[in-house]
Amino acid sequence: MRQGNGSPLLLVHGLGAGWRSWSPIIDELAEHREVIAVDLPGFGETPPLAGEVSIATLTDAVADFIREQDLDGVSTAGQSMGGRMVLELARRGVGGDTVALDPGGFWSDRELAVFGATLRPSVTLVRALRGMLPALLGSAVGRTLLLAQLSPRPWALSRQTVLADVRGLADSPSVGAALDALTKGPKQQGAPAGSVPGRVTIGWGRRDLVTVPRQAARATDLFPDAQLHWFERCGHFPQWDAPEEATRLILDRTS
Repeated sequence: MRQGNGSPLLLVHGLGAGWRSWSPIIDELAEHREVIAVDLPGFGETPPLAGEVSIATLTDAVADFIREQDLDGVSTAGQSMGGRMVLELARRGVGGDTVALDPGGFWSDRELAVFGATLRPSVTLVRALRGMLPALLGSAVGRTLLLAQLSPRPWALSRQTVLADVRGLADSPSVGAALDALTKGPKQQGAPAGSVPGRVTIGWGRRDLVTVPRQAARATDLFPDAQLHWFERCGHFPQWDAPEEATRLILDRTS
């Protein structure tokens, strides 16, 4: 999806709806930038990878897209798994300025076990409730029951904000393989000071229950050039809980 005018900004989503995960803020971003929001392999309208699904191979696909579309030096923003991937691109020297929101890959072994043990049943549940999701997410009680792990105030969100991502967890063919890649694959490697191609900003929700806030210290240790931004009263999706702040951060920290 391409929208807007100005310097290009590449958006990389996490587990869920594909590029539509950015719907709460994409119009505002496109008022200032040419926004290019991708569907990763196996999400949205992009077919799954033919071979191994890993963070490395998914990132390879984005790096290939950047090269094929002549987007060398493009600024990137990613959330969750996508946040990890844009940091991996920066580590490889691909792209320009980088904003990573609540990135994965910085768990301790215990935290990783908890992540897998809690998220897998959630994916199973939303798949079982697939046909009921619009009605359930149309209710403040339903949102609270289904999204308490993802947002500190799920009852205050709209169905329009969250439905695409929750449906994506239920429908995207590569959710299981990507979850395996996150939980069974290697943790994120870092980048020595001075080795990344542009500015790096890591944003973290103070109330994130998926990639918990103490992981931010590990991320900034591994990416010492990064500037850390805290989202107060925010969970795992800043574009849900703090859309205006997330928009400002992305625009202010990319060029």
